[in-house]
Amino acid sequence: MLGYVVAEGQGEADRLIAGVARTLIARGLRIAGAVQVNLESDPAHKCLMDLHILQGDAVVRITQDLGALSQGCRLDPEGLEHAVGLVQAALAGGADLVIVNKFGKQEIGGRGFRPVINEALSSGIPVLTAVNAGNLPDFETYAEGLGERLAPNAQVLSDWAGRMTAGAQEANG
Repeated sequence: MLGYVVAEGQGEADRLIAGVARTLIARGLRIAGAVQVNLESDPAHKCLMDLHILQGDAVVRITQDLGALSQGCRLDPEGLEHAVGLVQAALAGGADLVIVNKFGKQEIGGRGFRPVINEALSSGIPVLTAVNAGNLPDFETYAEGLGERLAPNAQVLSDWAGRMTAGAQEANG
């Protein structure tokens, strides 16, 4: 019920999960969640990160500009929490699958999308996410052996989602 992917390369997991989300939505699945899209800017600035909410057309910027020489975390906690609220509302409206762009430092600390993941799993709704290799030990502690590592391949992720939502696809179709 908790599938995850570890993909190599900057933004690779984001692109992979976003593509799979589009495919699953096109199949008629009700997907609650968010996918990350990185917007490249000029070389003097780091990329901007947006979360695209999968139910509806909301886009939430989750980075803040700290200046070109900043070394601190650029995550905008208010933006992230706004996105989480939108996904929680979508989940409350019903979903066959939850897709969360990543299980990162915020989730490790109990914040970010972790409440959404917990709610979905406790309601029997499968969750698909990405995990950075550096966060894998903390994710595995959180998952308590229930996470299923999936190959970073669109067909593998789509097939997993299909198995996890087989009953929902029949009901929706």
